[in-house]
Amino acid sequence: MRANKKAAELFPNTREENTMAIIGEIIKRAIDVTGYISGHPSPAKAQQKVLRDLLEKAKYTAFGKKYRFEAILADTDLVKAFQQAVPIYDYDRLYAEWWHYLREGYQNVTWPGGQRYFALSSGTTTNSKAIPVTDDMLEAIKRSGIQQIMSLKNFHLPGDFFEKQIMMLGSSTSLTPNGEFLEGEISGISAANIPLWFRQFYKPGARIAATPNWEDRVHKIAKYAPRWDIGSMTGIPSWSELLLKEIIRYNGADTIHDIWPNLLVYTSGGVAFEPYKKSFETLTAKPLIYIDTYLASEGYLATQKRPDTQSMALIVDNGVFFEFVPFTEESMDEHGCVRQDAEVLTLENAQPNVQYVLLISTVAGAWRYMIGDTVMITDTERAEIIITGRTKHFLNVVGEQLSVHQMNAAMKKLGEQFDAEVLEFTVAAVRTGESYVNKWYLGTNKAIEATAVASFLDRELAENNKNYKVARSKALKSVEVEIVPVDHFYQWSKVTKKMGGQTKIPRVMKEEEFREFEAFISTLVS
Repeated sequence: MRANKKAAELFPNTREENTMAIIGEIIKRAIDVTGYISGHPSPAKAQQKVLRDLLEKAKYTAFGKKYRFEAILADTDLVKAFQQAVPIYDYDRLYAEWWHYLREGYQNVTWPGGQRYFALSSGTTTNSKAIPVTDDMLEAIKRSGIQQIMSLKNFHLPGDFFEKQIMMLGSSTSLTPNGEFLEGEISGISAANIPLWFRQFYKPGARIAATPNWEDRVHKIAKYAPRWDIGSMTGIPSWSELLLKEIIRYNGADTIHDIWPNLLVYTSGGVAFEPYKKSFETLTAKPLIYIDTYLASEGYLATQKRPDTQSMALIVDNGVFFEFVPFTEESMDEHGCVRQDAEVLTLENAQPNVQYVLLISTVAGAWRYMIGDTVMITDTERAEIIITGRTKHFLNVVGEQLSVHQMNAAMKKLGEQFDAEVLEFTVAAVRTGESYVNKWYLGTNKAIEATAVASFLDRELAENNKNYKVARSKALKSVEVEIVPVDHFYQWSKVTKKMGGQTKIPRVMKEEEFREFEAFISTLVS
């Protein structure tokens, strides 16, 4: 007994390291055997099967009975019958007509069975979204995660990478009880339900991950960081960067590789990583492999499966059926929702390089649901997309028709022109008399001349967007820019209780919210 105790004291992590090495070797062999998992040789056929499976499983729910899923399943044109029978929903309508019954304890409403979890949205478009998370959805998220792991073969990683730990910087796993249910952000719910075999890889571990306060959680991670052998990290770019800075500061290091020498992969999600890349790399001593993912409150929708693209492959065979609505004025109503008579396409019929509003039907009981994102298909055969923005983060008050994708591209060129990094930004159309001004706040890493930036930004947007150019000759009279330290954005997030986790800085604000944001920033500047 004494000898065993002494060995354990000398080598406290030996058992865990050996187990990780064994599991890592199993994963590596599985990847070598299976290689790149496409899920199905034809995305279109995979989607047909997903839709049929969804309808089959939900046909005896209240929703399935109302919209006669059995009759749809008997139709020779399944997709057409589905689209004709089931209306398009946004969150407010789906909640008002169906999901509120789940909160009252009813079962078999839009999906078989009852509820344990609700995923709270990050609050970028509304403060009150609570998305039902079913057990089937959690299983689908796990399967999608395995698809991502299997696709790592394409990134030519060393064998021992799969023995390293994974830092998952999500929201707190300490979920909030609300009646019979538990609530939290989807990253926290997912982390609270990780498979047993994965827990030895997962950091910061259950105890730290359950810390409710973001800053306390970051402090604990910084304290324990030197004890871990992290090979990959995942999280929203802005909060991931803040974490790395705190780890480096707390431990008196020069770069994160002084603490985690084997850090090789960073998996981003939720927002475009490109604006953060330059400043991110000031914190590293070795090049990282960057992988994008698309994990929304409504499900795990896409992941980057190859290194020679920044696009993500839709997960077409795992509990989500995708539809695409052309993002045009004709398709949208005055509230920013898809019109019931809008043209709706399947993955098979959608065209590349066109902006679409994404509709999803899922194993969480979302049906023809407008998730709020706009996407562009970049490769039809691989079903690859990029996220171009949000339907409500689309600046079109006076006909500008500016997407977040176009704004990000302009910020990249602006950064190159002025040798600066624009890490965060937001914009609003502000009324001045009978006309409007586009007012921008840019969070940068150094001071740059605002007037010159405004002129460059105005020219860049006009050259690449004809609608913006026309608007500038009419109601949009000028462009104004304020340059502030990027930390001001994060302080605003902290005050509005939107810091960390899956929270994202809204790229476009309505005028009232923008005025409140501006008033807060002024208290920091003065």
